[in-house]
Amino acid sequence: MGQLINMPWVSREINVIGSTDPTLVGVSGMVIDETKRTIHIQAEDREITMAKDTITFTIEDEEIVGSAVRQRPEERLAKMYRRS
Repeated sequence: MGQLINMPWVSREINVIGSTDPTLVGVSGMVIDETKRTIHIQAEDREITMAKDTITFTIEDEEIVGSAVRQRPEERLAKMYRRS
């Protein structure tokens, strides 16, 4: 995992590359909010809320498994992650 996992994600582009819900795969947009369990994005003309633990996504070409980042953004910023 790179350094982006410890950075704020608001206003960054996100692209869903895997999900337990097939309708979310391929969804992309700008992160407008993040909570402990969800990511809110603005995708074209609609706002979408996705559960972190059901998606794998990329931000700036860095792949992030949502289930590994199930904490509040302020907690995630200071957390040390194992390299996989």
